[in-house]
Amino acid sequence: MTQKAIFYHAGCPVCVAAEDKITEVIDRNRFELEIVHLGDAPKRIDEAAANGVESVPALVIDGTALHINHGADLSALR
Repeated sequence: MTQKAIFYHAGCPVCVAAEDKITEVIDRNRFELEIVHLGDAPKRIDEAAANGVESVPALVIDGTALHINHGADLSALR
C-alpha cells in the first residue's frame, strides 16, 4: 500500500530545484507523489495551509509538512 505525498511549490528557482530532487529520490513504490504548483492552482493554497504548509517548497507526507529550503511564504501567494 502506498502513502500519499504532496509536493507544493510556486515555480520559483528554489522550488523547481527541490521538485527535481524530490522526483528523483522519492520511492514511488512507497509513495504516490502529487506535484502541486500553487501559481497554477491558487485554489489549493488553503489546502496547503490546512496541511501545515507555511512556505514553499514543502512536501507533505502522512499529514506532516516538511519544509524544504525557503522559496516563498504561503501568505505571499494569496
